[in-house]
Amino acid sequence: MYKVSFQGERGAYSEDAAITFFGESIDTIPCSTFAEALEKTEGGLADYAVLPVENSLEGSVGEGYDLLLSTKLTAVGEIYYRVRHCLIGSGTLEKIDTVYSHPQALGQCRRFIQAHKLKTIPTYDTAGSVKIIREIAKDNVGCIASKRASEIYKVPTIAEGIEDNSSNYTRFLVLSKNATGGEKDKTSIIFSVKHEAGALFGILKEFNEYGVNLTKIESRPNRSTPWEYNFYVDFDGSHDDPKTRDLLEKIRQRTIFLKILGSYKRAKMI
Repeated sequence: MYKVSFQGERGAYSEDAAITFFGESIDTIPCSTFAEALEKTEGGLADYAVLPVENSLEGSVGEGYDLLLSTKLTAVGEIYYRVRHCLIGSGTLEKIDTVYSHPQALGQCRRFIQAHKLKTIPTYDTAGSVKIIREIAKDNVGCIASKRASEIYKVPTIAEGIEDNSSNYTRFLVLSKNATGGEKDKTSIIFSVKHEAGALFGILKEFNEYGVNLTKIESRPNRSTPWEYNFYVDFDGSHDDPKTRDLLEKIRQRTIFLKILGSYKRAKMI
């Protein structure tokens, strides 16, 4: 049985994503932070870690991306998990005036919150917010979390599907100490270039000349050097392929730093 670490309480979307990827027969390990979830797997206490990196409505999960820079783990899979938010609480919708949840969830339900003039209180986790309001035990206080979290902590669901857009997906990376076999058709890398004209263009030119399709490119500040940036890139292909290895070597020659996060099978949105 695989052990899978994730950030949050039981019923968190990260745990749901892990179950979607691996199936029900896993042992999930709740962690208080993203960093702790990765450390559990790095230290051998878990076989895999599940880390959210971006959401289709709210964009990148900055902390997740920043941790990819320092982790020793390898990306071995990805998940696009359909997030369905619920308003949870012991009162009625008319009585609720305050909602607790993770900032990402609050942002994803902005229209519902504004329409009902709800005061928002950010918390560390969606499922954790259910535990918080259960302890508060007031009819005017609710939270935003999953239906499964509502069932786990036995707090009623008041409304379902309250996210701003039904196409609300969070992308998770599955990370492990060891690369796995099987089909691999997508690769993730991180690199930085000299702060000079044409440096990034030279990298993109290599992708173009090799006919490799980029599926994502994003910059994040380099926290050790002000006004310098790291670039996070996903592209079609596996670094096991000779053509891709050759491309990566050409890119390496043009970069200050290059980290290959891993190659894995592309996930489908379901």
